[in-house]
Amino acid sequence: MNQKSFSRIATQLAGLGLGLGLALQPVWAAADAKPAAIQQIELFHQLPASKVEALKELVDRFNAQSKDAQVVLSQTDWRAASAPHLMILDGEEEEGFLAGKPRYKPLYAVMKESGVPLQTLRPPAMMTRTPVDSKGQLLALPVGLSTPVLFLNRDALRRAGLNADKPEVATWFDLQNTLGKMADAGQKCPYTVAEPSRVMVENLSAWHNEPVATMRGKTMALSFNGMFQVKHVAMMASWQRARYLHVFGAKAEAEDHFASGDCAVIAAPSASWVDFRSKGKVDVAVARLPYYDDFPGAPQNTIADGPALWASAGKKPVEYKAMARFVSFWLQAENQVAWQRQTGYLPLNRAGLLASQSELLGNDLENVKVAVAQLSNKPATADSSAQPVVEREKVRRIIDEELAGVWADRKAAKEALDNAVARASSGG
Repeated sequence: MNQKSFSRIATQLAGLGLGLGLALQPVWAAADAKPAAIQQIELFHQLPASKVEALKELVDRFNAQSKDAQVVLSQTDWRAASAPHLMILDGEEEEGFLAGKPRYKPLYAVMKESGVPLQTLRPPAMMTRTPVDSKGQLLALPVGLSTPVLFLNRDALRRAGLNADKPEVATWFDLQNTLGKMADAGQKCPYTVAEPSRVMVENLSAWHNEPVATMRGKTMALSFNGMFQVKHVAMMASWQRARYLHVFGAKAEAEDHFASGDCAVIAAPSASWVDFRSKGKVDVAVARLPYYDDFPGAPQNTIADGPALWASAGKKPVEYKAMARFVSFWLQAENQVAWQRQTGYLPLNRAGLLASQSELLGNDLENVKVAVAQLSNKPATADSSAQPVVEREKVRRIIDEELAGVWADRKAAKEALDNAVARASSGG
């Protein structure tokens, strides 16, 4: 789809969202006072390189229509004496920012005190809890949400004599049969996984309504070494020995092998759809994660997480008003459509959700449709909701380190997961 056609369609969707009352635009007071000084708002980010251009375009659009506030991208992070006004943080960097004394002003307070409506979806239970307080109010704007889904190389399916439009991958046993046929057809790497701990433990547990942590009194105890998790990792180990599954050292490495055509199927973040398509080497299909059809109640729902936009503490009221205007601009319907289309990230409000379900954009947002359907497959339960795990990134790293022993055939699945729970629980 060319840019002119996209802009026209996005405008139509924006109008539709407004007509349904789904994307309310802020109304600014008349500028009857003398012109104010231009506020410069610094924005630091940790977005992947493939998403940066979309952020730059968003900032340029905001600056073009804003006379008294300008957003500039900054290289300065939160450790500086004067932190940037806004910061998009993720992973261990976000955890470091949140450790110790509060360095942020809650987003809901920024918007309320500035008199600007915060037009977002209510934070869903399957979203990681970091940007949300105990009352469900947004502390930060989760601008980079994604959830693991399945991507498939249609050409590899065709070479194996399989239906490339409706691949049989609904269950793990369906996927196993599909991978076997691909291997028989000469595919050297039928399946790989980006971020094994996130897919195999965290999301597969939620997908089957199994907790990864449980409350013991007032303490949250890790519990991702149960029978279900052990069963799945053991099955993946058998796939690895059969050469169906190939596990690589880093998320980017696994995605590169899929994008180049070396691997035929990958479980990866839903936002990776844009990266795979932009490289143009693979005809990509997207499907929900498989489930075990012999597991009662499955499939349930998966979990969304990713980078969030934080507002620094200690800024001036006039600066917070400028920040609030930028957040509100980001949430406008047309900008939501553009952000999803260019980054692959999930909708932040009903206008964006409406756009993702529209047929006007063809399959540009097919990944978002699949991800939203997966996240909302059933109402989240206490066990399938995102668990408030402390130091989530550290726990994921520990799990991946222990799973490496499984892939090397040095450890059994249960031993690896038991070790991971013990290490993560003791802080090591």
